[in-house]
Formats: sequence, structure tokens, C-alpha cells
Amino acid sequence: MNNPRPSGRIAVVTGAGSGIGKAVARQMLAEGYRVALAGRRELQLLDAADGHPHALVVSCDVTRPDDVERLFASVIRRWGRVDVLFNNAGVFGPAASVDEISVADWEAVQAVNLTGSMLCAAAAVRAMKSQEPQGGRIINNGSVSAHSPRPRTVAYTVTKHAMTGLTKSIELDGRAFGITCGQIDIGNTATGIMDTIGVGSGALQADGSRKIEPMFPVEDAARAVLLMAGMPASASVGSVVITAAGMPFIGRG
Repeated sequence: MNNPRPSGRIAVVTGAGSGIGKAVARQMLAEGYRVALAGRRELQLLDAADGHPHALVVSCDVTRPDDVERLFASVIRRWGRVDVLFNNAGVFGPAASVDEISVADWEAVQAVNLTGSMLCAAAAVRAMKSQEPQGGRIINNGSVSAHSPRPRTVAYTVTKHAMTGLTKSIELDGRAFGITCGQIDIGNTATGIMDTIGVGSGALQADGSRKIEPMFPVEDAARAVLLMAGMPASASVGSVVITAAGMPFIGRG
């Protein structure tokens, strides 16, 4: 903890090997951040880091407490502090309604999306409380499913509603320590997870039909995350919703 503070803010990005996490990590590096890229697949992380001198690749399964502690210990050992956590690791899970999903599939989605986010936030908060100067910012990746579900997405939707509660609790409990927490809810950005729900070929709608929905570039979603991350300590961004223009979100269902 006594390491000299480097120029550039220190960020941890989970799920950094693909999709939104990869785009955010790369844009942060381009903006002068020191970035720890965390995820389960080291080769994907190395590709995302692309040899950048201010990148730290850490193989980490966010469902494992020991992995999460090792991730944050590696960051502090390397750079001395944590300024930003982008809590992004997540899975969509199987298409199923509440009467169809197996307990094993339910628990697997909860473990990554919710427990993994809690473990990473807990480690970040401990670091942010103990460092000098104290404080930092946590950004949780929610989803527009935190507001309105897609059909047959019970496990994913529940985790994203719960993420809102986690975000608000961290923001409240972190207030005395200069720690802020906000949530970004992203709809229909072009990533691999969207392929798993068939958006490109026609997403299932509430009336049972399928509809091809508009998408927007993942780099634009990443810029919104960077806007939140770059706010001064005097400001807290509690919630941001960003969607593809024209997607059936307002009025979904």
C-alpha cells in the first residue's frame, strides 16, 4: 500500500476478454488508465490487452473468493491502489421460464452475475477504504433487463434486478469513505452475448413473435462507461440507461 501512486487512474475490469469488458478495457488504456483485465480465459485477456504496457492480465473466476482476492492483491502489488472497478463479468444463462429452469442452471447464473459482482465489489471497497487518498468508484454493469425482462430469461432478469439493490447499497455504505457506485444498463449493443438470445436473427417478443431489433456499436457503450468512470470525486452517477435507438425497450412487454 506504500507504492508511489502512478500517473493515470487504476481500474479493474472483469469479464475483460470479450464484449463490453474488452471494449471498456481498451478504451481505458487508450485514455491513460492502468487497467487490470480479469476473466477466466487468459488467451482472450492477452488479446484484449494487446501488449499494452499499462495492462495487467489476471486470470480470475469471479465466483471463487480466493481468485477475487488474488486479483485485487495483484493490482495493489503492481500499482498500489484501486480507483475504479467495472463490475462486468456475466452470463445470460439458458432460455427458460421459472417452471422450466433447473436449480443447477439457476445457481450458475446467480453465482457469476450476482455473487461474483458482490465478491469483486467487496474486495474493491476494502481496498478503497484502506488506501490513501481514500475512496474510489464502482460501476456495475446491469442491463435494461433490470427494468423490463425479455421472455424466458428468469435467471438473468432476477440477477439484474438484484444488481440494482447491490448498487444502491454500495453507494450508501460507501458514502462515508469517498466511494461511489453507479449502474449502467445497456440494451442491444453488438456483442456475442446478444447472439445467444437471437437478437440478430429475430428476438423473441412478449407476444410470441420474433423481431429483428436494432443494435449499436459496443465502442459507444464503452464510452458511456468511461464517462461514468471519469467523473470527479465530487459527483456520483447513480444510473445510466443506454440503448440502441429504436429498440423495443420503452413499452417492452
